[in-house]
Amino acid sequence: MTGYLVGIDMGTRSEDAWIVIPAFNEATVISDVVADVTSVFANVVVVDDGSRDDTADRAWRAGAHVVRHPVNLGQGAAIQTGVEYARSRPGAAVFATFDADGQHRVQDVVRMIKRLVTEDLDIVVGTRFAESAPVGMPVLRRLLFPLIAKLSPASRRLGLTDAHNGLRVFNRTVADGLNLTMNGMAHASEIVAEIVEHGWRVAEEPVEILYTDYSMSKGQPLVNGVNIVFDGLLRKRMRR
Repeated sequence: MTGYLVGIDMGTRSEDAWIVIPAFNEATVISDVVADVTSVFANVVVVDDGSRDDTADRAWRAGAHVVRHPVNLGQGAAIQTGVEYARSRPGAAVFATFDADGQHRVQDVVRMIKRLVTEDLDIVVGTRFAESAPVGMPVLRRLLFPLIAKLSPASRRLGLTDAHNGLRVFNRTVADGLNLTMNGMAHASEIVAEIVEHGWRVAEEPVEILYTDYSMSKGQPLVNGVNIVFDGLLRKRMRR
């Protein structure tokens, strides 16, 4: 795989990469998000997770493949559906998860893919905490999210600082092995646990999160972060 995307630059489209966008009631911004991603990557799949608005129609009109859940199953289930769809497409070799609310940057995905294909890695996860404090992040979140990572045994073992960042890039090995069973936000802990269980080679890449009034309004309550950790610990016990 090494080298097949080495030359990717902003404005260059890659037929080998698939961007998976889970979405729930994102009609306000989904067209712009899809347009931004498809300006670089030809293959985008939006998983409409039971939206009550016209998220699916707007995503399709913007140029995305669209898969629909008839009811809301949660982000974990939407990611799993999107990855399964993407890995069934001819030539799919690199995969990324990308939030639908406009807080992620396409240039960060490009940089993460370059690392994935040039270094000995299976998955690259974004981090807001590797360098300076995240610009625009509320103080309580800035304090809580690193603490959540420290509370997770799997995150500590891997040395991850921001395990619940939704921006991830991974290869075919990870896509084929990914089996998310926790439908809600706890999928983030589940992905970290699977990295440990499968021995996938992982690295973090500093990324910038674009905090807007809209993306903040879509965010999870802070207490959910602690719940995510304990859900992940429960899953680990259940699989023993």
